Amino acid sequence: MRRARPEGPADARREPQPGSGRSGPALGENTRAVHLPQPPPPRQEPIGLPVWRSASWAFDSSGDHADVIAEHRPGYAYSRIDNPTVDAFAAAVAALEGAAAPEDVAGQAFSSGMAAITGTLLTFLGNGSHVVAPAPVNGATYQLLANVLSRFGVSADFVDHSDLRRVRAAIRPTTKIVYAETLANPTLAVADIRGLYQVAREAGALLVVDSTFATPVVCRPLEHGADLVIHSATKYMGGHDDCVGGVVVGRPDLVAKVRQTRIDTGSALSPDDAYLLRRGLETLPLRVRRMCSTAMVFAAALARHPHVRRVDYPGLPTHPGHRTARHLFDSGPEGTRFGAVVTLTPHGGFEAGVALTDRLRTAAIAPSMGGTHTKAVHLASVARSDEALSGVDAGAVRFAIGLEDAEDLIADVTRALDALGSLPRART
Repeated sequence: MRRARPEGPADARREPQPGSGRSGPALGENTRAVHLPQPPPPRQEPIGLPVWRSASWAFDSSGDHADVIAEHRPGYAYSRIDNPTVDAFAAAVAALEGAAAPEDVAGQAFSSGMAAITGTLLTFLGNGSHVVAPAPVNGATYQLLANVLSRFGVSADFVDHSDLRRVRAAIRPTTKIVYAETLANPTLAVADIRGLYQVAREAGALLVVDSTFATPVVCRPLEHGADLVIHSATKYMGGHDDCVGGVVVGRPDLVAKVRQTRIDTGSALSPDDAYLLRRGLETLPLRVRRMCSTAMVFAAALARHPHVRRVDYPGLPTHPGHRTARHLFDSGPEGTRFGAVVTLTPHGGFEAGVALTDRLRTAAIAPSMGGTHTKAVHLASVARSDEALSGVDAGAVRFAIGLEDAEDLIADVTRALDALGSLPRART
């Protein structure tokens, strides 16, 4: 929802109170400490985004307060409802995702990516509703659908989204959402967003796309038919592993409903995190382009190693989603951008995956992605359910590429892979 720029606090617009240096009775020391003078809003436009940390906002009258609460006029009352710094971040993501969208785009920010997913699903699902989601899918999303929303009468089918026939076969009369991931976690399967759009429209359902792995630098699902796009902004948008947040963008009428759920569930983003996330957007293209280029070189080099069973990366011609990615994803002077996550599976199963991960020295063993550091996760060691990793090899290691030099990352993983030669060929 677009809001007017906030005026300065109400006290800054009023006449000085008694005891402030003018004539009149002096106020007590505690009152003076509470009612310190406020600076007026600057006339010049700041280059950096201001951080409005205030939890509440003052009004000139009860009527003004009531008008803002009832949304009869723009403004801010309480930061659990809206905050100008948070709104600025959401509007910035909407501008990036909606650069060539067929209609206006609005945004709402949340306290985390999972809060954004939860708020979106709660908005459009109820008792008896059905969701068609991809298999495999982000583990936390799987847990939400299978373990939480199921308790409230929501059912979900998890199917291979690369086969639109299976998606159509999973549709029910009660299907309200077709849920997709632009790049699936962790297989890097590429969603056929245009095909899923047709399936969702035929079913009268919404197409909701988690595009965290892609970012607007790689793909903008709204241009291909998605109704809503979700990001865990913690990852690439923040870019420095120092803040947590989520965001939903899409048609203003749908986003307005999501906003109401955010307010009702209290999942507001903090203004300090909003500032960091908004700042990260200014370097997002630079960082993501470099990460994608490094990931391409990394994947191609390690796919040739004798101890590697397979490499999942859509930039490789052998990846089943390669052709779809070339149609959907953006290109630059460096070529098509295929994302910055590579899943590498060594020969040797679970034991080999653990050994590979533990021998890394440049890449950090850590969750998440999108920061300056490359991170590696042995997926089977941290999976909360077998279903969430359906079809993923027990030895698979996910590499979220950072900003290091490709040669150093390749050398690090090559050393770790070379050491696997002393391991027996364990079961896969």
